[in-house]
Amino acid sequence: MKKILLLITLLAIINLKANAQTAYITNIGDNTISVIDVATNTVIDTITVGTAPIGVAVSQDGYKVYITNSDDNSVSVINTATNNVSNIIPVGNSPWGVSDSPDGSKLYVTNFNSNTVSVINNLTNTILDTIAVGTNPWGISVNPDGSEVYVANNGTNTVSVINSFTNTVSSIITVGDYPIGISVSPDGSKVYVSNNGDSSVSVINTAADTVSATIKVGYSPVGLAMSPDGSKVYVSINGSNIVSVINTTTDTVSDTITVGTNPDGISVSPDGDKVYVVIHSSNSVSVINTATNTVSSTIIVGYSPIAFGNFISIYPEHAGLASLSTISSDISVYPNPANDNILIESPQQSIIEISNIKGQIIKRFKIKNSKINIDISDFLSGVYIIKATTVDGITTKKFIKE
Repeated sequence: MKKILLLITLLAIINLKANAQTAYITNIGDNTISVIDVATNTVIDTITVGTAPIGVAVSQDGYKVYITNSDDNSVSVINTATNNVSNIIPVGNSPWGVSDSPDGSKLYVTNFNSNTVSVINNLTNTILDTIAVGTNPWGISVNPDGSEVYVANNGTNTVSVINSFTNTVSSIITVGDYPIGISVSPDGSKVYVSNNGDSSVSVINTAADTVSATIKVGYSPVGLAMSPDGSKVYVSINGSNIVSVINTTTDTVSDTITVGTNPDGISVSPDGDKVYVVIHSSNSVSVINTATNTVSSTIIVGYSPIAFGNFISIYPEHAGLASLSTISSDISVYPNPANDNILIESPQQSIIEISNIKGQIIKRFKIKNSKINIDISDFLSGVYIIKATTVDGITTKKFIKE
């Protein structure tokens, strides 16, 4: 009986952690972050960061949150285990947008007044490179395999496409007037861009780097967020006080949801059941039930919230499940031996850890039913171990860095 009770308790703890998700809301008016428990829709913590925080990105493994401090020219790194600022990284002038690479190794930050993108090494919290883009870069998004980075240039009505291997601009795409928000579809085939100046959303075909559709929405669109399955895009319409819902199959507006005054940042919960919309004028966050497309809850946060970017973890952490399972799920790693890059392929969602021979974790990230290219150019020569954890179990692979 005691063993049964212990197992039930353990499973309850595992399930609690697996579904525990938090949203991090930047409050530009009081230089704080409101931390929301997504399960209960309550503010559970408040974190002081730099001056005028705007952008936010949750790391792929959920262990860090990156905040752009637009008046401090810096990025605050929050440790999500303690909700304390663990590092401050100097970047360019007026950092606004921020996005994490899929393998968790790099961070990309748009510097609005420098017309550049800062590339940060997430392991060392240092600047790897600075890339010149268009005028007043705002939103930024990395494609699923990490090979390309898309930047919305608000001042030139363009999107810069950055090759992440060379850190150079490989293409420039003309979109609508004053683009702000940007998001890549889960399969990497499309990029959606909110054009604040002409009340539209541009749809980019990534194979051709051309605009394939222009969708009219409400007045002054700002943020946009993709549903986890890629079937919908939710767009916050700042001037019309609504959220437009775009069907990505037809690239048309399928619904319009009334929210509070001046909606800004927007994110979708990991299960796709809820959309969180930051309401700038009322210091609150509206929660939309995606089944009914109605506002189900309102959460009071700090002063003048913005939360531009992905402020909710994309995937839930299935903590403890792997250790209970005896089933192994295979992964592929190639080439092996390798020089500067390796490809890791997994048949299902996996937490990947790369460790050196001493057991020190060098990288930790997640992949979802796909393959991902990993930059190992800064690894020392030697043997490394890749551990993949899924809901089915744990598998390990060795590879050699030449």
